[in-house]
Amino acid sequence: MDLIEPHLKFSPSGLLTPQHWGLILAEGPDTGTFLQGQLTNDVLLLPEGQARFAGYCSAKGRLLGSFVVLKISKEKYLLVCHQDLLQAMVKRLSMFVMRAKLKISDASALYEIRGLLGEAALLACPALKEAAPWQATQEGETYFVKLHNALNAGTEVQRLIWLGLKGEASSAAFLNQPYPNITVEAWQLAEVLSGISMVQTATAEAFVPQMLNYESVDGVSFKKGCYPGQEVVARSQFRGTLKRRAFIVSCPAPMHVGQEIFSSEDAEQACGMVSSVGKLEPLEGQAPQWWGIASLQLSATEHALQLGQAGGASLTLKALPYPLLEDL
Repeated sequence: MDLIEPHLKFSPSGLLTPQHWGLILAEGPDTGTFLQGQLTNDVLLLPEGQARFAGYCSAKGRLLGSFVVLKISKEKYLLVCHQDLLQAMVKRLSMFVMRAKLKISDASALYEIRGLLGEAALLACPALKEAAPWQATQEGETYFVKLHNALNAGTEVQRLIWLGLKGEASSAAFLNQPYPNITVEAWQLAEVLSGISMVQTATAEAFVPQMLNYESVDGVSFKKGCYPGQEVVARSQFRGTLKRRAFIVSCPAPMHVGQEIFSSEDAEQACGMVSSVGKLEPLEGQAPQWWGIASLQLSATEHALQLGQAGGASLTLKALPYPLLEDL
């Protein structure tokens, strides 16, 4: 299936505080071992000051949440997740601590986060310009983490997050620069164009990791030890039973996270779900356009796709900015 990459009049550059993301602190002597046994990726051998992407699954292999995991030290990790899942993630992870020597807590009062897009990201941290996704740089108690770039009209839009202790922002040199403020809508649209969807409350337990392409963006390790749902995740990969994948889609009508998608071939049974949404603000005289990431049955992608119900607004598939990992 040959898809055309997105071509939008969208070239953002600037800074924002992404209110839709939350921060969790895991701290204690057993932190690395504990997280290694909970998440889909290998975080135990992660060098200090570096980051990884990982999912958190139920015993059935369904994603309860997803994180950008930053290893601050051997005994301290910072986890970035969707804000509406923060308290649920703190509660669930804490349930399994038992006798392990660590504490899981909401880190919102201790750390802060900033997001940078485009030229602003390049100016703030030129060292990560050519870095692979999830690489990080450290300066004192602050960190830049490289996210997957967005791809638009053949041009990569740099995406970074900055993490630091409360109060460090006032002394961070990059924040003293006159970067323009960008909107949450622009940030969310860039997230969509990166092809990576963070789990939210509306999509919790809806997908196994491969349904959101996590194995293709270094979010799953098939070599590490056990974690909840590992057998389901591995079986889906090794037995070639992947029937759903994530795609970038566009639509002339408003999309919502968790909204079902239908195929023209089956008006009764949904063939997919919207997992992320971004809105392209219209130019004068033009209508707005919604973009999203949708997890779809592969068989349905050969037919017309409709939003919300059979006969709903039409969806158009667009190319992803990364290759999919073929079945092993």
